[in-house]
Amino acid sequence: MSSLLFYNVENSKNKEKPLNDQVTLMPEEAEDMWHTYNLLQIGDSLMASTIRKVQTESSTGSVGSSRVRTTLCVCVDTIDFDSQACQLRVKGTNIQENQYVKMGAYHTIELELNRKFTLAKKIWDSVVLERIEQACDPTQKADVAAVVMQEGLANLVLVTPAMTLLRAKVEVTIPRKRRGSCTQHEKALDRFYEAVMQGILRHINFDVVKCILVASPGFVKDQFMAYLFREAVRQDSKILLENRPKFMLVHSSSGHKYSLKGREHVLITHCNLFMLCLLCDSQAAGEVKALEDFYKMLQHEPDRAFYGLAHVEKASEALAIDILLISDKLFRHQDVTTRSRYVRLVDNVRDNGGTVRIFSSLHVSGERKFCSFHIQ
Repeated sequence: MSSLLFYNVENSKNKEKPLNDQVTLMPEEAEDMWHTYNLLQIGDSLMASTIRKVQTESSTGSVGSSRVRTTLCVCVDTIDFDSQACQLRVKGTNIQENQYVKMGAYHTIELELNRKFTLAKKIWDSVVLERIEQACDPTQKADVAAVVMQEGLANLVLVTPAMTLLRAKVEVTIPRKRRGSCTQHEKALDRFYEAVMQGILRHINFDVVKCILVASPGFVKDQFMAYLFREAVRQDSKILLENRPKFMLVHSSSGHKYSLKGREHVLITHCNLFMLCLLCDSQAAGEVKALEDFYKMLQHEPDRAFYGLAHVEKASEALAIDILLISDKLFRHQDVTTRSRYVRLVDNVRDNGGTVRIFSSLHVSGERKFCSFHIQ
């Protein structure tokens, strides 16, 4: 993912950095706001361009107000992230002299795409530095899409390296088949399939997406695929016809987004060898595979798979962890001591040759807060 363009923390191999080190970043796409949300902590210093409403008094004594753009540096007090709109608002107190805002005054900065901001921290730990490197990696893209559907309901999601985003939800009332006449039922299905097809064309970037999973219970997915490419031929839609090999049919328990969860996750449990080749570069597929392996080990070899912070820390002290699975939600803890505890655990596992997988809490595989490991 080509996202956060530039940072100037010196000697990024160090696990802790003093206050005067800072990063200058520029989000290029909506997902970069998610990375920024994971970087920000209460107490950090954030400098960014923002708009402030100010009052002015003329020589005649009349008072007016206007909106001006200025650059403020605030001490972060509150962080608000809208995961669906990928919008990030940061509230804090002004800590630098400014002609429009008094020292100590509260202000809310809304971070914007293609506008730089500067972030300073008291401590730059290894998890934060890894997040910056991940965000700056131009090779990561939203390379998997999924259409999870049943009759009358379809959810179109994009699986990015950091999150699973709902991009469109299609709902159409489908009347039941009547004895001797199915006309209304078939017309409603055609309207439903047409709406889903338009959603695919509107929200999926075929230049980036490697695989589009079409999942449903029963034969809904097969009927939709037949309709999709029949219409593609009729309308001479080259983009659909050229990308036909990217569509893969898989089974899901329903048309709701939650059918992507757990052990029935369509990204892995119904993948054939060809699909796995298409998904090999997807972080989401790697997360799901790791979680699936953990569940299998917990079922068949329970003495080698454990979860819970206390058990994991004891295993880390015994140098017994092979693979550590942990949610990024734990690193956003407001208590510095608690956050440092999780960072220390990750560092210890890596220093002792173990593998760490940090799950995104906005992927279906990472929506539950957990900390687990495979024992060597």
